[in-house]
Amino acid sequence: MLERGEHVEPTPHIAVVDDHRDIRDLVGRYLVQHGYRVSLAENSAALRRLLEKSAPDLIVLDIMMPGEDGLSLCRQLRSTTELPVILLTAMTDETDRIVGLEVGADDYLGKPFNPRELLARIKAVLRRVNSLPPRRGQFTGKLLRFDRWTLDAGRRELLGDDGVAVPLSTAEFRLLSAFLDHPRMVLSRDQLLDLTAGRQADAYDRSIDNQVSRLRKKIELDPRTPTLIKTQWGGGYSLVAEVRPA
Repeated sequence: MLERGEHVEPTPHIAVVDDHRDIRDLVGRYLVQHGYRVSLAENSAALRRLLEKSAPDLIVLDIMMPGEDGLSLCRQLRSTTELPVILLTAMTDETDRIVGLEVGADDYLGKPFNPRELLARIKAVLRRVNSLPPRRGQFTGKLLRFDRWTLDAGRRELLGDDGVAVPLSTAEFRLLSAFLDHPRMVLSRDQLLDLTAGRQADAYDRSIDNQVSRLRKKIELDPRTPTLIKTQWGGGYSLVAEVRPA
């Protein structure tokens, strides 16, 4: 019996999306046996119907599906939500794995897989997501203003006061977005890595320090003496500018 005031953690809700019924059912049963709530979807359309009714804590998503594939769906999910995604695929090509991570997946698992490994990865992703700092930049618009810059998140375009667009790589856009979501907060290197690239970032990204250096060259008046992205002694980095809707 619970004591008065005792807090009960909610049961994590996992959505499993795979066009193979045997795999869906197997994964679903295994996760239920280990204490998770599970919803099953056979394709992208079924997942969208599910998302209209509830928001799962994590999505296990097959890449190779008829119609809209998992990569396209993951890219669309990442543009509109922050739901963590673990991709499943029968393809083991390194490029395919990297593309999956580049479109925003948090982890990647090849088929055939051991359900215990999938369970371990689900736990790891949920731990990481739950340990991230809360967002301070709760802006619903896609245009964000900071210092002399405006970021158009929909177009992934950075505009200066002079109207000139500054090109951003995928890594630079994610890093800047992480800073804008957490203004005036100290973010450790590990937190920035999780916010920008997920568990396997080192498979294709350089270090966070190098990414920060490249971003500073684009937004600082003098990258050698930065005034926007400050290095915090022993703690990582922080964006010290005010962030507001444009």
